[in-house]
Amino acid sequence: MVDTASAEPYAPPTRPPSSAPPLQRPPTTALTGHPHPAATLIGSVQRAMRLLESVAEHEYGAPAKQLARETGLALPTAYHLLRTLVHEGYLRRDKGLFFLGEAAERLGTSGAAQKRRSTVADTLAQWRDSIGVPVYYARYRDGEIEIMCVSDTPGNPAVEEWADFRETGHAHAIGQCLLSQLDEDTRREHLNRYPVQSITPYTVRDNHTLLRRLERMRRMEPVMERQEYAVGTVCAAIPITVGTTAATMAISLPAHHAHRLVPAARQLQSEVGRLLGSLAISISI
Repeated sequence: MVDTASAEPYAPPTRPPSSAPPLQRPPTTALTGHPHPAATLIGSVQRAMRLLESVAEHEYGAPAKQLARETGLALPTAYHLLRTLVHEGYLRRDKGLFFLGEAAERLGTSGAAQKRRSTVADTLAQWRDSIGVPVYYARYRDGEIEIMCVSDTPGNPAVEEWADFRETGHAHAIGQCLLSQLDEDTRREHLNRYPVQSITPYTVRDNHTLLRRLERMRRMEPVMERQEYAVGTVCAAIPITVGTTAATMAISLPAHHAHRLVPAARQLQSEVGRLLGSLAISISI
């Protein structure tokens, strides 16, 4: 924790106006008719999908005649579709047998990753509602602090990223928690790229002071931060280490609710501990 004694009013630097165009809703198109659903279906695509499903059921491959029989396709049609799927990489042929190809396997991998991300998002939403605070999930990957997921509500909004989270890890609870999990060399290398800079009157002043603070942090204890990243906001982060993955779940509160920070952090820590086993794979994405 840091000294949050009164300080001179602090005006954060203003962000330059974004050059990106404003978000727009897609235009609404009027429906001129209601064709029968079957009229819009493409039979060859349906037959190709049935072949893919049939191949997926055969771990050790299957010949064209068997696949044609299982899908109810004429053999010439099955051969034509199988050759096309092999050409596109969705199937591969080896000694007369057909197997799923790299393209199909990539689809499966992407689907599994999406499901893991959905699991994390659903879990954060549950914690957000039960604790009554915004909840964040972040990890340290490839030398960078990455905010992977944020769950908030209009009544309990997340902290505005007015200064790049990646460059200000020394100032917020998420960054301090992640840096505390790194080895000394990796930690110093990160601070060489993103040196300490004061962004509020409460921010730690230099690399040496920050390193001493990180060394004193207890391995499984929540990391507390009070107005170091944003004046008027207090935060807490729970350290999570899965294998070589350094991760954290965090919360934030308005400074006038600072009395809730410690009990809310303890509640989050209890929830994380209860579900860590089931979340271990998901948080390593």
